[in-house]
Amino acid sequence: MGWATKIALIALLSIPGWSQGITVAAAADLNAPLSEIAANYQKQTGMILKLSFGSSGNLFNQIQNGAPYDVFLSADEDYPKKLIEASLAEPSSFSRYAIGRLVLWTPESSVLDVEHRGMDTLLDPAVKKIAIANPQHAPYGRAAVAALRHYGIYEKVADRLVLGENVSQAAQFVESGNAQVGVVALAHALAPTMQGKGRYWEIPADSYPTLHQAAIILSRSSARKEAVEFLNYLKTSPATDVFRRYGFSVPKETP
Repeated sequence: MGWATKIALIALLSIPGWSQGITVAAAADLNAPLSEIAANYQKQTGMILKLSFGSSGNLFNQIQNGAPYDVFLSADEDYPKKLIEASLAEPSSFSRYAIGRLVLWTPESSVLDVEHRGMDTLLDPAVKKIAIANPQHAPYGRAAVAALRHYGIYEKVADRLVLGENVSQAAQFVESGNAQVGVVALAHALAPTMQGKGRYWEIPADSYPTLHQAAIILSRSSARKEAVEFLNYLKTSPATDVFRRYGFSVPKETP
């Protein structure tokens, strides 16, 4: 890089509001779809999206402690609303971008017939460990517990639950053999990296609270214009088509 280019870059960086990209804190279930969306968005706009994935609760705590994110894509709508209440996010930017789904997932080599037995699979003596996301800070973990309670089997399987830091780690427990079955996001079961590695049964949506997933722009963002443009992009067909391909429903409107 020549000196003239360096000087021009330094000048740009010194302009208030100019940004080389935006930093996005995103729920773990979005790892595959959002990575794809971000790559498409960068090709289209040149804007770099710096993605950081984790459980929504842990990301929420990081934001409360001053983490320099511009946008937060949660796996629920409660954490974004709490950030608004704490004056850490812009109320007008709140929007629902997807509705998540839960599945039971087993490795391809498993003898468990999850596709036909459904939730009864969890009562099979061969199931020693069941992986879910930690319900303390992961919306998919809370949804998993709700589904287990709905079917009246939570007390029967509680001592066999192993908790992942987030829903991605819960899926990894199953893939690695540390659990025989997992209650994970449909997005994980449909991810290209999981194809041919497992089988799944979709848990009926009326057995757990709807996983309305919401986005918000953080008050401390120095790239608000870019953040608004990205959230608007999430509502366009190039993005919604990706979400649908990973098993999400897309809201028709946002509050």
